[in-house]
Amino acid sequence: MIPVELILILASPVFFIFIAYEWYQSERMQQQIYQWRDSLANLVLAAMHQAGDAVSLLLLLPFFYWLSSYAIFDLPFNTLNLFILFVLQDFLYYWFHRASHRIRWLWASHVVHHSSRLMNFSTAFRQSLTYPISGMWLFWTPLVLLGFDVKLVLAVVAINLAFQFFVHTRWGKHWGPLGLIFNTPSWHRVHHACNPVYIDKNFAGVLVIWDRLFGSFEPEHADIPCEYGITDNFESVNPWTITFYEWRRIWADFCQNRGVMAKLRALFGAPKPRLDNSNPDDAAGQSGGV
Repeated sequence: MIPVELILILASPVFFIFIAYEWYQSERMQQQIYQWRDSLANLVLAAMHQAGDAVSLLLLLPFFYWLSSYAIFDLPFNTLNLFILFVLQDFLYYWFHRASHRIRWLWASHVVHHSSRLMNFSTAFRQSLTYPISGMWLFWTPLVLLGFDVKLVLAVVAINLAFQFFVHTRWGKHWGPLGLIFNTPSWHRVHHACNPVYIDKNFAGVLVIWDRLFGSFEPEHADIPCEYGITDNFESVNPWTITFYEWRRIWADFCQNRGVMAKLRALFGAPKPRLDNSNPDDAAGQSGGV
């Protein structure tokens, strides 16, 4: 069993307990932060993502092990090296996450995670099948080249992602002094918000120190409630539509644009907002908008 898959599978019962409890409490308090079609889409997207990751990792493992033969160091497994790996992986995740909001090729996968107008624990499951195509795995290659064991790198990636499940909720604030160091529900609500003041902020995985160091931190303001989703007028509960929404737009722009530079911008330029709703599938989702 591949470590990243095994860790997330073992954690799944905990995830579902948190989702069930949040759903129950929100219904009891009439908060209506869940909609069953949205949650079902999240679960289907998670299954598609996990299946795609399992296949891609089987294909990528030989490459990772080949790359490890050129490692700079031979780093043994011990507490210090595990801590260093955890910090370095979180640092690289920050830059992957930030790049995913700046580079359209990466955004085509990451937009799936931001596409819901809701915010709850099940939103953490809203992941893309196409991350291997975008090249998320490229961001872990420096860790292999440094000399960390391939399976240990993948395990730390999985632990980082598992932690992030718990910040996808409208419950909880900034955890006091811990919020100076760690990502929290409050910081991550900002990241999912599409209010102008919140857009492209708080890229933290586990450690929010990178946002504070590199100028991308924004606190949640009591007078500016978070509005969730993307700035496009996109609402869908069709997993296929959600997965390929931005990829279809990229393809259309790539075919329409003339010249090499224009085509490259269609692929790797900044994400291109669209404020209309010309896709009929988009109208099938939950109500609300920006």
